[in-house]
Amino acid sequence: MRMGAGDIKALGFCESFYAGELEKRKELGIARVTSVHKERFTISDGVNVAVAVLSGKFMSNADSTFAFPCAGDWVFFQAHNADEFTVIHSVLPRKTILKRKTPGRKVDFQLIAANIDVALIVQALDADFSVSRLERYLVMIHESHIHPVVLLSKCDLLLPEEVSQKVAEIREVLPGLQIVVFSNKTGEGADALRELLAPSKTFCLLGSSGVGKTTLINTLIGEQAFATQEVRESDGKGRHTTTTRQLIKLKSGVIIVDTPGMRELGNFAAEEGFDETFPDVVGLAGQCRFNNCTHTQEKGCAVLAAIQDGTLAEKRYRNYVKMNKEAEYHQMSYVDKRQKDKRFGKRCREVLKFQRNQC
Repeated sequence: MRMGAGDIKALGFCESFYAGELEKRKELGIARVTSVHKERFTISDGVNVAVAVLSGKFMSNADSTFAFPCAGDWVFFQAHNADEFTVIHSVLPRKTILKRKTPGRKVDFQLIAANIDVALIVQALDADFSVSRLERYLVMIHESHIHPVVLLSKCDLLLPEEVSQKVAEIREVLPGLQIVVFSNKTGEGADALRELLAPSKTFCLLGSSGVGKTTLINTLIGEQAFATQEVRESDGKGRHTTTTRQLIKLKSGVIIVDTPGMRELGNFAAEEGFDETFPDVVGLAGQCRFNNCTHTQEKGCAVLAAIQDGTLAEKRYRNYVKMNKEAEYHQMSYVDKRQKDKRFGKRCREVLKFQRNQC
């Protein structure tokens, strides 16, 4: 069969959302990006799969990281030579986009996945467990207007009362968050997971290396379709297996984007993400005596008063302040970088124009 003759609705395509776009490019096929390999993209129409490249016009018009396709994107494509050569012409508007700061010192965005309905944050209940890191994921997810669910893996390694204690730690600061406890080894929680995963919706697995994301997918599929590595005896952690973001469609119709483990998770300015993740802190800040309160030493500070009387955990507040400062710094640095790039581009155009005039 030829690319474009498949069933894109089976991959989560919403025809009503993209009605206007379909009228614009009737001559092109529509497919979903299932994985990205540098300058090549694997795309699927629900039945057929092809490797595609970006058109020259696409490349010349792309002015930022956001312009390029990522896992989960819907794209307009054209196949040539009996599907031997496939070209992506444009990316359809995204319903949602998960992004983070590029790891390391580089100040830029890194796209994680697009058109996600539910983000599954996987944390192992052993050494990986961290409420503070969970809050970082939630800021990113809430800013993208994606529904979050927490999956706590490796419950077989702890006593039932220890598992309950860790769940209680999360509920104390994030009472409305949906949590599912499971074990890839014993199968505990498998039914709750399958009940959670609705067909035609797109889920994204997020978490550190070795928490059991790939093993979970194998469990849901019912076979070892994706490679995993043994757990290290020294610290009980799994070795990193997934090396690229990939979109997987299960037999049940569920669509999952598996992602590599994240050692570093930085956010840019994310006001809505902070408001939804830290409603208690934001609410208290609005009660302070002064509008420009820094919540460090001012009289009449509702935040400091809440910390003092124990109604607000100091650790949670410190994490909020730390992430806010990081986000503001990254945003300022990114804006400065973009301005420098624009000035450099303008200078290059001026030099080229001067050279042409000299000919």
